Amino acid sequence: MRICVYCASSSKVDKAYFDATQKLAEEFTKRGITLVYGGGSMGLMGCMADNVLKNKGTVEGILPRFMDKVEWGHKGLTKLTLVKDMHERKKLLIKDVDAVVALAGGCGTLEELMEVITLKRLGKFTKPIIILNTNGFYDHLELLLNKMIKEHFMRAEHGEIWQFVSQPEEIIPAIENAPDWDSSAIKFAAV
Repeated sequence: MRICVYCASSSKVDKAYFDATQKLAEEFTKRGITLVYGGGSMGLMGCMADNVLKNKGTVEGILPRFMDKVEWGHKGLTKLTLVKDMHERKKLLIKDVDAVVALAGGCGTLEELMEVITLKRLGKFTKPIIILNTNGFYDHLELLLNKMIKEHFMRAEHGEIWQFVSQPEEIIPAIENAPDWDSSAIKFAAV
């Protein structure tokens, strides 16, 4: 199984986010899951990669060349793919993965998450999307997504695009129990 993880590059975030990231890395290696992520060496990105590697797991990073030039890339990955830009990175991050997981992050993480939600709504991405809500980090996003449905910017069915969980240990079961989704979603993408 290959799972894409979106998360922060900041090293200044609360320890609770690092703890959750480390627990998820342990879950991945226990289950033989390959981590696919943005290729960074700092913050939650570095924590996730370091802990998967420390436990003899496989890590595939995808990093734009301009970020590698300023040495943001992780040097010890199983595989590092350098790409032209952020658009190519996002496309490759979700190629042939079995799920996407969003940990806490900044505007880059949020942008990646919203794009993959949009792609799933359109039937262009059909795998589970799990959002880890450590310390209530994504409470407001969950409220906003529900408001979009309530106020008819999205359909009720679109609420099955994502699942929110509060603990890292809940992520794999949430992936395994996610509602089926397929490319026919385009038929009800419009409201």
